[in-house]
Parts: sequence; C-alpha cells; structure tokens
Amino acid sequence: MEEKNKTFYGKLANPIVQAALCLSGALLIMLISKFLQYADITEASARFPWMTAASFLLFFAMANSVISLISVNRTQYWGRSVYSFAGLALSTGLLAWLFSSLSISEAGSYRWIFFVLTLGYLVFLSIMNMARRIVEFAQKEEWNHPRIRQTKRR
Repeated sequence: MEEKNKTFYGKLANPIVQAALCLSGALLIMLISKFLQYADITEASARFPWMTAASFLLFFAMANSVISLISVNRTQYWGRSVYSFAGLALSTGLLAWLFSSLSISEAGSYRWIFFVLTLGYLVFLSIMNMARRIVEFAQKEEWNHPRIRQTKRR
C-alpha cells in the first residue's frame, strides 16, 4: 500500500487529490476566460463560470466513481469522496460567484444542475460500489458445472 501511494497513479486514487485537480482545472479555465475577456479576444456569458463549475463537478463525479473500483478500503474511500465532492461543490461555487458576480439563484437553472449533479454523483458511487461487490462475490463463488440430468426416454 505504501508503494502504491508513491506513484502518480496511486496519488490519483485519493479523492482529495482528484478534487484538488478539478478545482485547479476550474480555476484555470475561469482565469483564461477572464483574460480573454479583458484582452477583447472573446466575450463569454456571465454564467460561464457557473457552467465551468458544473462541468468540473460532473467530471469529478464520473472519474471518482470509476476510480472507486480500485480503492483498497471502500468505506474510507466513500467518506473521503463525499467530503471531497462537497468541498469541491462549495469551492467551485464560490469561485463561480467571485468570477461572475452572480449568486447561484441569479445564475438561472444552475441551482438545479448542482442538485442533480449531487444526486447523480451519489447514484454513480452507489452503482460502482454495488458492481464491485457483485464482482467480488462472483470471484469468491465456487462455480461448478450443472449436473446433467438423465431423462427417461419413452
């Protein structure tokens, strides 16, 4: 376990690192967008930061759910994942508010999008956990060939 965490792949399996990468990606996209606006290269919508925040939340939800299949300790991963998602949702929401000067209520339907992403994330994580349990059960199960029954012929 110690060797696994030293590699990039091992560090990526940590939900906190995943959330930090998504937060830095969202911040980078928002900064690039503001730079392009100030340079008069392009004009972005006032709700673009909210769309960026929602996009990175969706990316985190999908990647985190898939990576949960390789986690060693499911309960610890589940707890860290949920807290990381909550922190990412709050921090990207705060960044979107700072960059757009719009609250989530003023940003249109993004309140519902965040709500749907949260429920979807919990569903994704549950499905992956259930799939992992099924695979583990199937690997433990001893598979025997079914007995061939002798039928009486008339």
